[in-house]
Amino acid sequence: MISAAPSGQDHGYEEALDDPAEGAVEAGDLLDDPRTDAEALCLCSLLWSSSPVARTLTATLTPSDFERPVYRELFELIATQIEAGTPHDPASIAAALTQTGRAAGHRGTALSRALSDATMAGGAPEAAEHYAITVVCAAYRRGFHAAAASLTEAAEQLPQDQLFPHLVSIGRAQRTATQRLADICSLLGRPPTSRAGGKSETDTVKEQP
Repeated sequence: MISAAPSGQDHGYEEALDDPAEGAVEAGDLLDDPRTDAEALCLCSLLWSSSPVARTLTATLTPSDFERPVYRELFELIATQIEAGTPHDPASIAAALTQTGRAAGHRGTALSRALSDATMAGGAPEAAEHYAITVVCAAYRRGFHAAAASLTEAAEQLPQDQLFPHLVSIGRAQRTATQRLADICSLLGRPPTSRAGGKSETDTVKEQP
C-alpha cells in the first residue's frame, strides 16, 4: 500500500514494548537530553506560561507537530487543561494523568517520565513562541522526508497512470504545510525563514499558480 500524501508531520514509530493493553512505550520516547530537545523545551515553556500565551500556543500547535508520540499525548493533555480553563502547571498535569487513568502501566510510566523531563528541561516561559516555531519547523521538514519516501514507494508500486496524480497530491499537501508554517511564524512574531535570494516561504507560496 502506498503511503498517503503526507500532512507534513504525522508518522509511525517502532514500538519498544509490545503490550497494547497498557500502551506500548515506543523507541522515540526514550531518547535525547530534554535540555537540548526542542519539543521538551516547548512543553516546559508551555507548562510555565501564562494562560493567554498558553491558549495561543495550544490553538496554534497540533499533536502531530511533535515527533515523539509521548510528547504528542502530553501536549494533548496540557491543551485539554488549558481549553477547560483549569491550571496547566506540572502538578496539575500530573494530577490529571492520575485522574484520567493515564498514569498506570508502561504508557503511564512513559508519560510521567516525559512530564518530569519537560518540567525540568529549562524552557523559559518568555521563549515559548520561539520553541513553538522550532517544533513546527522541524515537523515541516519531516513532512518533506515523508513526501520523498512516499514518492519513492509510488515509483515502485503504483500503476503508471496514478504516478502524476500522486505527485500532485503530495505537492498540494506540502504547499498547505508551507502556508501554515508562514502563518504560524507571522502569528508568533518571527518572519518566515528567507532563502538565498531573499524570498521567504510566504513569497514562495504566493508565486505558485
